[in-house]
This record gives sequence, structure tokens and C-alpha cells, in this order.
Amino acid sequence: MGGWIALAVLLTLILAWAYFTAQRLNRLHIRTDSALQNLQASLDRRASLVEALVPAAAPQARELLGADYSVRALDRRALAEARLEESLGTMEHLPAQVVDASARVELARRFYNDAVTDTRALRTRPLVRALRLGGTAPLPVYFELVHSPEA
Repeated sequence: MGGWIALAVLLTLILAWAYFTAQRLNRLHIRTDSALQNLQASLDRRASLVEALVPAAAPQARELLGADYSVRALDRRALAEARLEESLGTMEHLPAQVVDASARVELARRFYNDAVTDTRALRTRPLVRALRLGGTAPLPVYFELVHSPEA
């Protein structure tokens, strides 16, 4: 009889761990999605400011504003953003609004990448993967500003 009770307690502990881990993953995914939305809003705001205030970099900004960038296309957006940053980096005097928007982009990128790190750390644990506690959500990817190959 004592063996059955121990087995029931062990099974209950395993199920409770799985439940709370799945809940934690859900909260992490919500945090990651929110951080991605903030990052995209910061990037869009900077692009619109650059288009309006920096005529020399307006073509790169228009490219960013006119395109549809989904979660799966973050690498393309990062490449386009890197081209914009390269063109801004060659200019001496940028308007204060653009400098402020660029700082906000950097903060949003850090918050997003921190959320991705936390989510991936939990999602890649062997037991979490074996039990499929992450559900069907895709594994989030980092957003890094890569430099274009032609540069």
C-alpha cells in the first residue's frame, strides 16, 4: 500500500512540474511576443523619423516602411536595418529625434533578445522537449543587426 502512495505522490509531483513548466513557457512566449512587437514599433518609428528628417537615408527608410516583415522574416529585416544603420553611421549630425529613436531601438532589441534567451533556455531542456511542453509555438530567434555582404 505504501508503494502505491509513493507512486501516486511521485506522479502528482511530475504532473504538477509539467503543468507549471508549461504555464511558465506560455508566459515566456507572451513576453517574447510583446518584446517583438515593441521592437518592431521602435524600428518602424525610427524608419519614419529617418525618412522625414534625414533625406540622405530616406531610400533605406522607405524600404523598411514599405515591406511586410513577419516573425519568420526577421533576418531580412535585420539586414535592411543594418543597411539603414550603416548609412546613418556615415552622417555627422543627426537630428536628436533620430538619435533618441536609435537608442530606443537598441533597448528594444536588448529586451527582445533577453526574452528570447529565457524562452530558449527553458524550451531546449531535454525533458521539456520530450514532453512537448512548448506546444506548437516556433522557437524564437534572436534579432541581431547583421552587416550586408556587399558592405
